[in-house]
Amino acid sequence: MDSFNYSMLCDYYELTMSNGYFRCGMSDKISYFDMFFRKIPDNGGFAIFCGLSQVIDYIKNLHFSKEDIDFLRSKKTFSEDFLEYLSDFKFTGDIYAVKEGTVVFPNEPLITVRAPAIEAQLIETFLLLVINHQSLIATKANRIVRASNGRAVSEFGSRRAHGADAAIYGARAAGIGGCAATACTIVDQKFGFPATGTMAHSWVQMFDDEYEAFAAYCKCYPENATLLVDTYNVLESGIPNAIRAFNSILKPLGCRPVGVRIDSGDITYLSKEARRMLDEAGYSDCKIIASNSLDEYIIRDMIYQGARVDSFGVGERLITSTSSPVFGGVYKLCAVEENGRIVPKIKISENVAKVTTPHYKKFYRIYDRETGKAIADQICVFDEEINEERDLVLFDPDYTWKKKTVRNFTAKLMQAPIFKNGELVYDEPSYEEICDYCKAQVDTLWDEFKRFENPHTYYVDLSKKLWSIKNQLLAEKL
Repeated sequence: MDSFNYSMLCDYYELTMSNGYFRCGMSDKISYFDMFFRKIPDNGGFAIFCGLSQVIDYIKNLHFSKEDIDFLRSKKTFSEDFLEYLSDFKFTGDIYAVKEGTVVFPNEPLITVRAPAIEAQLIETFLLLVINHQSLIATKANRIVRASNGRAVSEFGSRRAHGADAAIYGARAAGIGGCAATACTIVDQKFGFPATGTMAHSWVQMFDDEYEAFAAYCKCYPENATLLVDTYNVLESGIPNAIRAFNSILKPLGCRPVGVRIDSGDITYLSKEARRMLDEAGYSDCKIIASNSLDEYIIRDMIYQGARVDSFGVGERLITSTSSPVFGGVYKLCAVEENGRIVPKIKISENVAKVTTPHYKKFYRIYDRETGKAIADQICVFDEEINEERDLVLFDPDYTWKKKTVRNFTAKLMQAPIFKNGELVYDEPSYEEICDYCKAQVDTLWDEFKRFENPHTYYVDLSKKLWSIKNQLLAEKL
């Protein structure tokens, strides 16, 4: 996408705090923040991390213009020294993140920022809004794609998205989650996620009758004729007129129809009848596409009930993740540096789920060496290493008597350096590579984690060292 400076897309308190850090002499204090989430959307078994590419563009272009500084001065809140500091602002810190398309779980540090306090604070809102939105849509898309059981899913949601950015980056995320195509042309132009589409009901209504509309379309696109057959009546006119157009226009040209689309009614029943009619007319190769407010549950039920649908177009319930519209990622301080020493910080809450895990951290994914399947994740202090030649004892951080000894495993460090000293050090994969990586990631999970209802809980454990530090800080603060 075109570069755009989002420096002022931040919560106002980030600026007031930054001004305060500056006045208190803390602007250069090295701080560590983690971006993580607490709950999987739709009570699912896993989520998909998405949005890193836009974060990278944001960090590379981050600066405050003269107009930005003038606006902040007009608020009569910020010191001139601070405004002068912002006029030369550039991100100089380090950022670590998991790769886009990675399967992720609650409480894992998806992004870790190590930077001077002001720099780390000012990027909070943008990181959260990008990762929260795109991870939400990628996760929802993957659920819908899995429900389709091998049938292609196209993203149809642009007109129902919450704004232009949501349409564009939501479609991009849907492709990473597994969708095969999008209706959004600019997404194909910018990212290479293929755009497809044929006609709307208005095309049919423009002509005096349905057959005339179908015939005209077949003449325009004989190699790619897909007809929308529910403008009037699917079985009484739509399919018969489609067959008539196929016979009169396509057959003499030696062409075959691509498909018909049904966008209303009892699609399961209509698809069965349409399939019978098309087969009897000699068009068994003509695909049936279904759309109309679909989601993973409707698609699953349609397939269970024997719907003869070859692919699905999914719009509003995908692009807005209607059933679970909030990802819930947060950005929390976990450590600071004092005289070159890393000092862990913890946030405590009466809501136990909001108690943070302190310290500068990293996490490993543990894989079974024989099957390649993921077993569990372990979050460690930054200086810990997992020895694959020794048995690994995992334990539940809340119910510590629950233990598992893992043998014959591989341990993969999940974060990669993205920025070092403000410079991009990450070799960004192509969009196609991200999509392929996401599919491979999902394949590392056992089916029990992929269920829509009551999936198995994937364990994200703390190392003994990190668990001890957390509990020591809790004891000191309470």
